[in-house]
Amino acid sequence: MSIASDMIRGHTDTIILAHLLSGDSYGYKINRSIAEQTGGQYELKEATLYTAFRRLEQMGLITSYWGDENTRARRRYYSITQAGVQEYHRMLGEWEQSQRLIETLITP
Repeated sequence: MSIASDMIRGHTDTIILAHLLSGDSYGYKINRSIAEQTGGQYELKEATLYTAFRRLEQMGLITSYWGDENTRARRRYYSITQAGVQEYHRMLGEWEQSQRLIETLITP
């Protein structure tokens, strides 16, 4: 599992942007979704997730706002920008190219 985690770790930004393509969300919900989609095999560390949010926001790929929650805890929501959508597609293309190269190199 550590090898898989190492391979996935380099794609944190792409994973976050992919989640935001379907709508605005907040950190805990995104992390829970990642854990559910991977059957509990992968989960981002909280520090990694929020560092990525700050980086993506500084790059103009996402924006954030405070939700007006009726619960005790206010949540910071994130949404993808048009630049973020474009960057996601660029990153996805890079991933697909990398995947093809790796398959070529490891398949007998």
